[in-house]
Amino acid sequence: MGIKSFMGKRAKPTKGGEEQITVADYMTRNLTTFRPEQSVMEVMTVLISKKISGGPVVNENNELIGVISEGDCIKQISESRYYNHPLEDVTVEKHMATNVETIDGNMNVFDAANKFLESKHRRFPILENGKLVGQISQKDVLIAALKLKGQTWK
Repeated sequence: MGIKSFMGKRAKPTKGGEEQITVADYMTRNLTTFRPEQSVMEVMTVLISKKISGGPVVNENNELIGVISEGDCIKQISESRYYNHPLEDVTVEKHMATNVETIDGNMNVFDAANKFLESKHRRFPILENGKLVGQISQKDVLIAALKLKGQTWK
């Protein structure tokens, strides 16, 4: 008995067999988004009240321009304390991550699982025609796996 690769062998669907399960099937479409001009204090309030760990930052055209996370907020708290600057004046735009990796909504959800493992990201935004349409999180992949109960795994 040998060790099998996590990706494993890709079986092609047979007639009347399994369909590809895509990221779009499991992504969250009703997103909490942030604006670049919002204060980091507002973001922290939303993160806590909605029990989320971060979210996409969009402009007025719903185009993705960054992501802000709990970690970005914590870094700002630390810097504000060190430099004795009030947090109320600190905006998202100055502290969001702008190098954002996205994935295609048509990607197989289990290939997305590999992307999570490779990147160590907690979420990936999904764009269509340059606009933010959804986000998939590690939790969404777990939900897909539980729903399928391993039936499509070989």
